[in-house]
Amino acid sequence: MDTEKTPAVDVEVTAESKDGAEAFTKVKSKKSQKRKREQEGVGMDTEDSVAIKRPQFPPISGDKLRGPDEMRKIAVPAHRYTPLKENWLKIFTPIVENLQLQVRFNLKTRHVEIKTCKETQDIGALTKAADFVKAFILGFQVEDAMALIRLDELFLESFDVTDVKPLKGDHLSRAIGRIAGKGGKTKFTIENVTKTRIVLAETKIHILGSFQNIKMARTAICNLILGSPPSKVYGNIRVVASRTAERF
Repeated sequence: MDTEKTPAVDVEVTAESKDGAEAFTKVKSKKSQKRKREQEGVGMDTEDSVAIKRPQFPPISGDKLRGPDEMRKIAVPAHRYTPLKENWLKIFTPIVENLQLQVRFNLKTRHVEIKTCKETQDIGALTKAADFVKAFILGFQVEDAMALIRLDELFLESFDVTDVKPLKGDHLSRAIGRIAGKGGKTKFTIENVTKTRIVLAETKIHILGSFQNIKMARTAICNLILGSPPSKVYGNIRVVASRTAERF
C-alpha cells in the first residue's frame, strides 16, 4: 500500500517544482516594471494634453477694462510753485493730448490732481502722468521728466545722504560737496557715464534712469559720501559702464 502511494506524491512534487520554476522565471525586475509604469504615465499625460484644449476668451472691451474713474494727487511744496506756474503749459500738454487725461492744480489744497476720463485708453497712463509730475516737482527738467511718459523702463529713486552714513554739520556739507564737485563737474560726469539724471536737494538725492543705470549711479554717489576720492569713483564707473556696454 505504501509503495503505491509514494510515486503519486513524487509526481505532485515534481509538478509543483515545475510550476514554481515557471513562476520564478516569469518574475520581472523592479527596474523594468518602473520603466513600464513611467512609459504608461507619459502616454497617459500626452493623451490628456491632446484631449484638453486651451480655453478661448473673447477680448475685453476698453470700457470694462478701465473701470471707474481714478484720481491721483501730487503735493507741491512752496518752493516749486513758481517753476510749476512757468512750465504749466509744457506739463499740461503731454498729459492731456498724449495720455488723454484730465489735470488741474487745486489752489486750496496745493495739489496737482490727475484724473482719468472716457477718452483714456491706456491703463498705465495715470501712473505715467503721476510719475512725470512728481519728477518735475522733485527738481528735474520738464524735458528729462518727459522720458517717463515716452519710455516704460525708467524709474525714480530717492534717498538721503544720512541713510548712507550718519553725518552732521561740516561733514555733511563736505559729503554733498563731493557729490556735486566744483561747478557740478562730478555730478555731470556721473550723469553722462551712467546715462541718468541726478538732482541734489539739500540732503536728498533723486536719480532718474533705468534700473541698471540707477544702480551704477547710486553706487558711485554712496562711495563719494563714504569718502572715496572722485578720481577713484570715475575709474570704477567707467569700468562698470564698459562691461554693461559689452553685454548689450
